[in-house]
Amino acid sequence: MSLVVQKFGGTSVGDINRLQAVAERVVSQKNKWDQMVVVVSAMGGETDRLIDMAGVLSQNPQKREMDLLLTSGERISSSLLSIAINSLGFPSISLTGGQAGIMTDGEHLRARVRTIRPDRILKELDSGRIVVAAGFQGVDEFNEETTLGRGGSDLTAVALAAALKADLCEIYTDVDGVYTADPRIVEKAVCLKEISFDEMMEMAVLGAKVLQPRAVDLAAKYKLPLIVRSSFGEGEGTLIKMEDDFLEAPAVSGVNCDKKQSKLTVLNVPDEPGIASKLFGKLAEHSIMIDMIVQNVGEKGLADISITVNRDFAEDAESIIDGLKSEFGKIEIIRNDEIAKVSVVGIGMKSQAGVAARVFSALSGSDINILMISTSEISISVIIDTKYSENAVKLLHKEFIE
Repeated sequence: MSLVVQKFGGTSVGDINRLQAVAERVVSQKNKWDQMVVVVSAMGGETDRLIDMAGVLSQNPQKREMDLLLTSGERISSSLLSIAINSLGFPSISLTGGQAGIMTDGEHLRARVRTIRPDRILKELDSGRIVVAAGFQGVDEFNEETTLGRGGSDLTAVALAAALKADLCEIYTDVDGVYTADPRIVEKAVCLKEISFDEMMEMAVLGAKVLQPRAVDLAAKYKLPLIVRSSFGEGEGTLIKMEDDFLEAPAVSGVNCDKKQSKLTVLNVPDEPGIASKLFGKLAEHSIMIDMIVQNVGEKGLADISITVNRDFAEDAESIIDGLKSEFGKIEIIRNDEIAKVSVVGIGMKSQAGVAARVFSALSGSDINILMISTSEISISVIIDTKYSENAVKLLHKEFIE
């Protein structure tokens, strides 16, 4: 029997009219698929509204209580969508993350999926129902509610599709697919017909907001075909598939920009074994994700270490490093929140030389200074001042894609 898992984001279910439109879209495809599972996010802005309300009551609300609060958003949208589908004459049932069998590790606000127990879903599918699952959530071994972090509904959809051995996982969003750049910045950006898992993973990590990186990683692991398409149109969207299916690929498939970056420079760090281990070990203990790292050896046995982190965690990172002064001596911390990361991504870089030179040449031609550089096999990223970020994206898109 054919089975599809479809995920609709917050914008897609932003109000009652859009929920009704999603219900009509789902039932219009019922003749195409024998079984359907639909995963939904909270209605647009609902999660932020709940966070703001908690923030009024406490500057540091308990993570366990926040998880219980935040899961309500997806429960509301899943229940409403199921009601709408039933009203159209198609049997449907909504399930919470726990009822859908999503088991997590219990880490509040950023839980990881440990396993899926899809017995309840399979039972409802076999009875002929369309299953509507609440995204972004699961339960741990003690039946405590947990959430999967921002973009967690993507992960929910992919994890369920993998566990159910679905034929396809479709991610419906407010854009037509994966673009070569943000079309709000680059007028000539185009929607890609297909892209590799590796490229999509790099783009997601480097600032593209289309898919959560963990969802892409999981889909690649299970070789699960993914399609990203618009909830509001009938376009084909972008197919994300294995790299082996590509022939000659262009050097660069996309240009990304992430403005939510902060740079922390630690001056006068003792240049001796074990110091870096202590610094990054302490950051890891507090789950601070480090992006770029640059170390410069200074004079008199001292060094400078620069790192970049997501701006949401910059204050915590600065506080943690500041707490190491008793061990590191007279270190000084300089924090810069006015930076952006601009990246080019493409599997064609593996076989084409000169990509880095073209990146640096395009930026230098417009007097854009590069503060830090990071590379992988299929990407090149630079840290620059935020005020130059959009121009940099336009320049690189013109250089490699237009």
